[in-house]
Amino acid sequence: MDYDTWLSADPFIWTQAEKEQHFLLWLKELTAYHCQHCPPYGRAVHLLEYDDTNVQSLADIPMLPVSLFKLAELKSIAANDIFKVLTSSGTSGQAVSKIILDAATAQHQQLALSAIVRNFIGPARLPMLIVDTPSILHDRETFTARGAAILGFSMFARHRVYALTEQLTPSMAAISDFLQRYGGKPFIILGFTFMIWKYLCLALEHTTPHLDLSQGIVLHGGGWKKVQELAVSAQEYSARLRQQFGITRIHNYYGMAEQTGSIYVACEYGHLHASIFSDILIRDSRNFTICPPGKQGIIQVLSPLAASYPGHSLLTEDVGTLLGVDDCPCGRKGKYFSVDGRIPAAEIRGCSDTHEA
Repeated sequence: MDYDTWLSADPFIWTQAEKEQHFLLWLKELTAYHCQHCPPYGRAVHLLEYDDTNVQSLADIPMLPVSLFKLAELKSIAANDIFKVLTSSGTSGQAVSKIILDAATAQHQQLALSAIVRNFIGPARLPMLIVDTPSILHDRETFTARGAAILGFSMFARHRVYALTEQLTPSMAAISDFLQRYGGKPFIILGFTFMIWKYLCLALEHTTPHLDLSQGIVLHGGGWKKVQELAVSAQEYSARLRQQFGITRIHNYYGMAEQTGSIYVACEYGHLHASIFSDILIRDSRNFTICPPGKQGIIQVLSPLAASYPGHSLLTEDVGTLLGVDDCPCGRKGKYFSVDGRIPAAEIRGCSDTHEA
């Protein structure tokens, strides 16, 4: 299958067996390519004594700890082919990942993102209320994960309004004007999990009457750590949005700067889904063997989209559980899973958590 056919396909049409058949070949080829074009990666793979003739499954593809992108510039392209440098978020004083993209990789990631999100919100471009401030987009060359998410999701918007002032307070004039113009039909509410909770839910909890956001489709991701510190579960989070604003369509998403485009969106049953553009493995934290469904472990993410840098197989710092394969009640094929938190000893990081820094 060529790239164009792959990128234009229904993102949840493949069974897991079909995906693994394609991915095994593509990821073996990418591993060889990155070994040749990214010397640090090649040395790391050599130390792992990797032999592609022994690769029988996706679990045999060598993986890098995601934190390595904070320690070294890993790229498989020449300097004059760099189109964009994407940085992960990090609190003050912490290192950030730098992800090197050429034009083709950036385009393919954007096409994948578009296909996945439209599967959940529909094909039409909708008005978008962004729970953030315009200043997040100051630097168009070096993107933070928050800014990159806003720019990436902006392709689904026909009109954008920022819901927060520069002081991170609700801009009631902007919100009211937005709702007067667009509140009667479906629109998108985009924001990081903690920011929606703190700067929309909590900031407006005593506002009477409550805002009617019932036509809103919420897309939120990142920042669960701070919400969990307040003892708010995912179920309580969704219930609060329904009770306070009348919102019923709520989609959490899981993703990272190190594999932009390969996001995992929660369906109407609350399950995060791996599309045809990416896959996950759950590794036992003691010996890195593959966990069966229902057993919690460390999340490994895989994606053939990472062509300009060796990010096609990464061990994250997140803990999750595989819930099932090919049989989610929503009808989407492939693996579905939950993200249960961070590895306890992992460096604290997060997209929405960094606004305080």
